[in-house]
Amino acid sequence: MDIKIYPGTLKGEIQAPPSKSMAHRALICAALSDGTSHIKGISGSKDMEATMGCMQALGTVMHRIEGENGIDDVVSIGIPMVRGAACSGCAGCGSGGCGSSSGAPAEAPVPVLDCIESGSTLRFVLPIAAALGTECQFTGRGKLPERPMTPLADEMKKHGIEFSPEGRDSLPFTIKGQLTSGVYEIPGNISSQYISGLIFALPMLVGDSEIRVIGDLESASYIDLTLQMVRDFGVEIEKTEWGFKIPGGQKYKGGEIEVEGDYSNAAFWMVADAIGSVLQLSGLREDSAQGDRKAADILAGRRINYTDIDCRDIPDIVPILSVAAAQAPQTTRFYDAGRLRIKESDRLSAMVDCLTRLGAKVEEKEDELIVHPSVLKGGCEVDGYNDHRIVMSMAIAGLICEEPIIIRGAEAVTKSYPNFFEEYRRLGGRADVITDR
Repeated sequence: MDIKIYPGTLKGEIQAPPSKSMAHRALICAALSDGTSHIKGISGSKDMEATMGCMQALGTVMHRIEGENGIDDVVSIGIPMVRGAACSGCAGCGSGGCGSSSGAPAEAPVPVLDCIESGSTLRFVLPIAAALGTECQFTGRGKLPERPMTPLADEMKKHGIEFSPEGRDSLPFTIKGQLTSGVYEIPGNISSQYISGLIFALPMLVGDSEIRVIGDLESASYIDLTLQMVRDFGVEIEKTEWGFKIPGGQKYKGGEIEVEGDYSNAAFWMVADAIGSVLQLSGLREDSAQGDRKAADILAGRRINYTDIDCRDIPDIVPILSVAAAQAPQTTRFYDAGRLRIKESDRLSAMVDCLTRLGAKVEEKEDELIVHPSVLKGGCEVDGYNDHRIVMSMAIAGLICEEPIIIRGAEAVTKSYPNFFEEYRRLGGRADVITDR
C-alpha cells in the first residue's frame, strides 16, 4: 500500500494506544498462569498476533473479545502443565504433562511457533518453550531471521537445550530438551529482550538461577517493564549489582490486567503537536516505567530541548524525534544509537535517506544521527523500509513539507498500530491510498 501525504495540521483529542511492550508481557504472564486471566487493552497488531499465536501453540487457550477502535480484550486460560513449578521437575515432563519428553504424545506433530516479524516474541518465547520442555520449531519472516540470537542460544545450549540443524541459531530452527536452572551470562549491550525472556522462564524451573549481565546494561527500562509485569502475576525477582537472582519453583497467578498507554506510539502524536498540530493526548501514565516516557521531557514546551540525546534506552522513538529535530532551532545529535541498525530496518540509514529526500540536512555516523535545522520541501517519494516506525515518522513529517510526499509500503504500520492512518485522517490529516499492493 502506497499513501500520499499532504501538508497540513492535525487537531483534536486522541487516546494513546495500549503499550505494545506491556501487552507482550501481559499475554505471556497470563499464558503461564494458573487459572484464567483477563487482559484489557490489546491492539490488533501483527506483533500481538505473533505472541498470542506462539503461546497458543504451547498450549494456552486465548479468546479475543472485540472492542472499539481496534483495541480488544483477551481472556487467557493458562498452559495446563507448567514444567518445574507444576510437577517438581520429574524427568519426563513437558507442557503436555508427565510422561512425555517432548511435551506432547509421541505421535503429535512438533508445534510450529511463528513469530512473524516480532523480535520481542522470538526472544521472549524461546526460553519459555525451553523451560516447558517442549520440542518445537521456531520460524519468522522479514528481517527477523537476520536479527542476532547467538548470545541467548549459547547460554541455552549450556543448560540442556539442543538446536537443530546442529550449529544453527538463526530462524528457522527446532529446539528440544529441558532447560535447567543455574547461572546465565548475557552481554548487556546487545538486547535486553534476551534477559526478559530468561526472567519469564527461569522462575518456573526447579532450582534457583542467576542472570549475570556482562558489561553495561542498555535498554534497562524494558527490563523494568518485565519485572513490573511478572510481579503483577505473583513472581518475585531480586535485582543485584551484577544482574538478577531468580528463585525457582515459582508459579504465575492469573488475574485482571489493564495495559497502560504506549509512549512509543504516542510519541508520533507528541511530535505532530510539537511541530504545529494541536493535539490533546490522553491515556499515558506519568509514573510509567516505559523508557520512551522520555519523549515527554525531550519535547517539553513543544520543541526539542536537547542538543545531545542518549538513545540507549529509547531506540524506538529516535526516528520520530529526528523529524522534530529538523524543526529545532539548533543542531541535534542522537548518540549511542547503534542498536537502531538491527531493528526492522537499519533505522539510522533509513531516516538519513528519508529525511534527505525531504530536504533535511542530516549526517550519519556509525552510532550517531546528526540533524540540522532544516526546511522540509517534500515533493518526493520515500521508502517505508518495511518498518512501521519509519512509515509513521514520514507521515508526521509530511505535515510540515511544502509539497506532498508518497510513502511506499505504508502497510508496515500493521505491525504495531493498524489504525494509525484512520486516526490520522480523523484528526484532519490527508492520507490518500494511491496503490493497494
